[in-house]
Amino acid sequence: MDEIYEFYNNGTEIGRLERGLGKVEFLRTKEILARYIDKGKVVYDIGGGIGMYATWLAQKGNEVHLIELTKNAVEYAKVNMMKDCNFIAETGDARHINRPDESADVVLMMGPLYHLRNREERLLALREAFRVLKKGGLLISTGISKFSSMTWALSVYGEKNDFLDDPVFFNMIKGEMSTGDHIRPKEYPKFIAESYFTTSEEMKTEIIEAGYAVMKAIAVEGCIWFTPHLDEKWENEASRKRLLEIVRMTETEPEMMGMSPHFLVVARK
Repeated sequence: MDEIYEFYNNGTEIGRLERGLGKVEFLRTKEILARYIDKGKVVYDIGGGIGMYATWLAQKGNEVHLIELTKNAVEYAKVNMMKDCNFIAETGDARHINRPDESADVVLMMGPLYHLRNREERLLALREAFRVLKKGGLLISTGISKFSSMTWALSVYGEKNDFLDDPVFFNMIKGEMSTGDHIRPKEYPKFIAESYFTTSEEMKTEIIEAGYAVMKAIAVEGCIWFTPHLDEKWENEASRKRLLEIVRMTETEPEMMGMSPHFLVVARK
């Protein structure tokens, strides 16, 4: 966990959701969350980073508990993210949630599961979320597609870089697609820390094994993320509207799910 802790403790999440593809991820994730969380809910945001979603949910009138692994991210949330709202922010681990049984209406795990490479540890985190959820409560968790590095590399191949021609990079994506394990090469220190990349079907299977009833999987960025000149199109209101229409029409299509860098799985206790 040292690599993961260092990666996030060094401020990786600061500004990430406010630039590039992060803007698409942030808007779409909020859009999906809003379908299930209105106001007056007790929400545990487990592994919630610097509190981007915790802030938004608190502003909507929810009691939000941000429980994040890294100390610096928690301190950043306390100092910078509570200008016009308030939420609880403290350090903690998804595998051992410091909260009473059946105390939350919603648990968000939009990070921990893809940083637990060991299946038993993912199940431990899922069962901890199950424990703290009220009967009928919702778990909303995020997965990263095992095809995400490969599709990204293809989208820029020969235009911005030739990573696919690098044996080190190519071995990394072969590992991701064959085993799900993302092992960051030392040659690429800015890549995401070690992770477990998966499919929506595999993730649903693990969530069911932990005792939940799975409701649906939803693609976040969907197939629009590799749109040429995405930044420019996203700033144009008409183009952004059309792109969002496309991703909404295809967000639950199983055949399209693997093309989305992130997907959410919604499940009920």
